[in-house]
Formats: sequence, structure tokens, C-alpha cells
Amino acid sequence: MTVALEKLAYKAGNDLEEATAEEIVSWAVEQFGPKFCVTSSFADALLAHVVSRVAPGVDVIFLDTGLHFAETLAVRDQAVRTLPITVKSIPPQRTVGQQDGDVGPRLFHRDPNECCKLRKVEPLVRALDPYVAWATGLRRDEGPTRADTAVVAYDYEREKVKIAPLARWTAADADAYIALHDVPVNALIDQGFPSIGCWPCTRAVAPGEDPRAGRWAMFEEKTECGIHQ
Repeated sequence: MTVALEKLAYKAGNDLEEATAEEIVSWAVEQFGPKFCVTSSFADALLAHVVSRVAPGVDVIFLDTGLHFAETLAVRDQAVRTLPITVKSIPPQRTVGQQDGDVGPRLFHRDPNECCKLRKVEPLVRALDPYVAWATGLRRDEGPTRADTAVVAYDYEREKVKIAPLARWTAADADAYIALHDVPVNALIDQGFPSIGCWPCTRAVAPGEDPRAGRWAMFEEKTECGIHQ
């Protein structure tokens, strides 16, 4: 099955390169049905909104790290109330307090890679287990590490098809869609937080800075949590 999925993914990646986001989602729903899900960090509900128009009731995976801003949880809760989606909030194996007791406090400042592994990467593996394909809101214009994002690819780490319906969108495209459809957006964005993760590892960015400069700013080499590497 792995080889077949890999071939399917890379053929679709080529065939759908110029397709609209809705067309890419339609392909995914046709191919995978209920074995297709969406992941969202709820910096906004953009991807969830786009997918729900094609697949009402779609499962949306949210990794509830226990370290999110209140504003992020507010977007999640608003999306639950207003969109035809099924949000599944997935916690880590241990609460923040339990993790502090096991490995010491403030792991996010001592070893952010390990913290992300425990609170994001491992929970995602569990969350994706019932599915064959998952959609992410990655866009190519978000930074150099995402510039080569394929609209459809094979995720070798998790042995799933990985779909990025918004890969070709620009920030202007996203903003226009959000305004047109009144999509829920994290209040922190208007406060200088263009990229939002867990509160200990996210800061506002200065005008002209890379949009992701506020993520793990105290660690020069860290730019991703590990989910998209």
C-alpha cells in the first residue's frame, strides 16, 4: 500500500499543481473519503473553512499542547460553533505539570526539539493513525523552509498522503478569503504575531522581519516544530 500511495501522491502533486484549493480538496475527498482529515493550529480557521465547503463535517485535528495562547483556543472554539467541522483536540501523553515532574520544568527553553516532540509530533502520530491522508495549511510564501511545499506529496515519516491545498496562495489571497467569508482569525495577528505557536516560544515580530522570526527566537537553528520536517 505504501508504494501505491507514494505513486498516487506524486502523480496528484503534478496533476493538481495548477488546481484550485477546492479542486485539490475534492480530489482528496474522492480518493480517501473519511480517511482524510485536516490539521489546524487555529492561528485562523482558513483551511478548515475551505475544506468544510467541500466536505462538511470533516475531521479537524488540533494538537492541544497545554501551552497555547487563550486567543488560539478562542479561535478553535469559535470554529466549532460556526463551521460544519468535527474538531478533535489531541493532548500529549502527559500534562505540562506531569512533564515538568518527569523531565524538569521549562523543557521548552532547555530543549525545544524534545518539547515539540512530546507535545506535538508524537500526538500527531497518534491522531493521524485512523487516516490515510491529511491536509495542512502550509503556504509557499511563509518562508524559505516552506517554499517547495507540494500541493500533494507523500509523507514518508508517517506513511500518509500529505495535502497542502493552500500551497500556492499568497498572504494577500488568504487575507482576501478571510475577509470575504468572515473566517475566524486569532486576535494576536493584529498585535504583531503573524505566526503563532505555544506561548513560551512565540513573540511578536518587528516590521520587516520574517513572519516566522517570532517562533523559537531564542534558538537560532530552530525554525519548525518537527511536524513539517
